[in-house]
Amino acid sequence: MNRVMRYSLPLLLLLSLSACRSSGAGEPAERVAPVANAADAAAYGRYEEPVVMRIGFKVPDSRLTTGDSNDNNPISRYLESLTNIRVIHSWEAKGEEPFTQKAQLAIDSNDLPDAMVVDRDQLSKLISNDMIEDLTDTYEQYGSGLIKDMYDSTHGEALADAQRGGRLYGLPNVAIHADSTSLLWVRQDWLDRLELPAPRTLGDIEAIARAFIDKDPDGNGKRDTVGISAYKNIVYGTKPYVNGLDAVFSAFHSFPTNWIKDSSGNVVYGSVTPETRKALGQLAAWYKQGLIDPEFALYKETQEPIIAGKAGIFFGPWWMPFYPLSEAVAQDTKAEWRAYAAPLDESGIFVAHIAPVTDRYLVVRKGYEHPEAVVKLLNVFTRLERRRDPNVEEVGKLDDFAAQTGIQPRAYYPFDLLIDYSDAIEKHYADIQQALHGKIDPDALDPDTRLIYDRWLAEEEQPKKNLEGWKAANAYKYGVAVLSTTAVEGVRSVYYGSTLHMAAKWPALQKLESETFLNIIVGDAPLSSFDEFTVKWMSMGGGQITREVTQIVNIREAESKQDNSSSQ
Repeated sequence: MNRVMRYSLPLLLLLSLSACRSSGAGEPAERVAPVANAADAAAYGRYEEPVVMRIGFKVPDSRLTTGDSNDNNPISRYLESLTNIRVIHSWEAKGEEPFTQKAQLAIDSNDLPDAMVVDRDQLSKLISNDMIEDLTDTYEQYGSGLIKDMYDSTHGEALADAQRGGRLYGLPNVAIHADSTSLLWVRQDWLDRLELPAPRTLGDIEAIARAFIDKDPDGNGKRDTVGISAYKNIVYGTKPYVNGLDAVFSAFHSFPTNWIKDSSGNVVYGSVTPETRKALGQLAAWYKQGLIDPEFALYKETQEPIIAGKAGIFFGPWWMPFYPLSEAVAQDTKAEWRAYAAPLDESGIFVAHIAPVTDRYLVVRKGYEHPEAVVKLLNVFTRLERRRDPNVEEVGKLDDFAAQTGIQPRAYYPFDLLIDYSDAIEKHYADIQQALHGKIDPDALDPDTRLIYDRWLAEEEQPKKNLEGWKAANAYKYGVAVLSTTAVEGVRSVYYGSTLHMAAKWPALQKLESETFLNIIVGDAPLSSFDEFTVKWMSMGGGQITREVTQIVNIREAESKQDNSSSQ
């Protein structure tokens, strides 16, 4: 199945994706930050004359209440003070899907802003139509040492994903290894109250769910708690999030929405495999027994029962303490949550799908006069995000702004493109453990790690006094700790992106899939309808698309073998 056995290294990162991070900056005492060498002088050098850059901007959920605007606020003013780049929003969109739609409209109408973030399919179209700049030389000359080092942590995979013919056409994000794995989060105080053992298997999870429903785990004398909380779309497919049931499928060696290789080496779509049928049968049985929250498909926001204190079991990645568990604990400070590597498969192995190393790309409009300005901005806000900005006093002002408003500086970076070391989370954790056990001086920790270390100690001294500290401490102490001590059998997808017939056929196929999965689980359709689904899926274009993906994968593998043989 094209499996890669991965043993999670001990760990590194403060916040990732939706996991909030406290980084910042303000106006520097000196407009040009000190640099260490000639290369960084180009990377961080300030323009003498103002440079204007028009961008497509993804509006964050946070709201500015200080009289500032999306393109004129403490974060944008600080970045402009360092670079002399004036960022103007050509258009704005709130939320991932609306932003993707606006970006697509800009592409289709050939009316691109100077720079914007695009997805994999959009990148391919832009390259094919010669609409964006070749950034190979620009990146080489202006990319900071920090950026290059983090890209190198992916062993060339991230940059290769944005290249065509050996030329670089976009600056990719870097996915964090740890973000791939979905863990089981459990109310430990409920588990202890009912004297239940730690979960490992599907049977263990079933027993805990039943007890959490029937045995009044919160002690309020009411039968008002649910079993397993779930997500109405069933799986996330790539990177896990709150309530996705991906981990249950993985225990059956099923990987819905991903292209994998079966036991015979054939490329297959993971949603139509026999293993997926088995996983759906398990979930349907749980739902019928009332073990899955009977209202899971009705919630407007999937995390509602968790925050309300009604759910004591759900699946999610390591950073769940940042959200939604911080909200849940704020409402019930007695709540104690712990993470487990569960469920294991029949052989006692923890299996997980590995997310792609990158999935979005910062591109520059063909003909824009200052493509290097895009790289410079990326250098500056990445250095800020990683807490490597040397303007300590001004960074402190942005930290204060974040503390006072609850708005993280990252929310108003010009581009939603975070870059870190691919093993960041693991390395942070390993270094913290070294410091906690006296093997290294805490003062030797990098800024990201030191911040987590300090919050860890503060949380141990005064539990739940500061929820910001609680978030980081619990995410690492429990979520990352599990990843660092668990052998994970990772399964990689063999293909991402679109094929010739996907554009026309994929939406209908996805709708068929999501409706079939949900109907089977909630009992509106029998498990046997899965067999009808697979036949229909193939006839509606799935078979044709499978052949296209197979051809692409075979060509790539042949080219890779040729490259390897020629380099030996």
